[in-house]
Amino acid sequence: MELTSLLKPAAVRVLGHATSKKRLFQDLGEVAQSVYGLNAAETVDALQERESLGPTGVGHGVALPHARLEGIDRVVGVFLRLEKPLDFDAVDRQPVDLVFALFAPKDSGVDHLKALALVSRTMRDAATCAKLRANSDPAALHAVLTEARSTQAA
Repeated sequence: MELTSLLKPAAVRVLGHATSKKRLFQDLGEVAQSVYGLNAAETVDALQERESLGPTGVGHGVALPHARLEGIDRVVGVFLRLEKPLDFDAVDRQPVDLVFALFAPKDSGVDHLKALALVSRTMRDAATCAKLRANSDPAALHAVLTEARSTQAA
């Protein structure tokens, strides 16, 4: 599994400001709907339901919200870079500015876990995060994300 199969270039965006975690989830839902045809309201509900189990802010300014949905046939992702970091109840209490959301079929099992592990490894790389924070062009952000894993795998 590679990030290029999970993340379409159109699903990479830069947001000027998200006022709350709920608003951020709405932005994620809107991108998922426009790029992948997912139902935005169901996507937001699923993200909030998963978040109620425990925060998906993993530390160092990174959040990995994820949800399982009906009516989707493969794991897909949305990446948002926030120009103004957002309080996300992260494990290290630091605000979040890099958000990589994953959406998987309800019964995806191991594929969902593999995708989450891949994204987690990518977002734990300090050099990758520094490049993401230094860019505001969605095409460049997509390139950084998709090249990060392929160069580490080589």
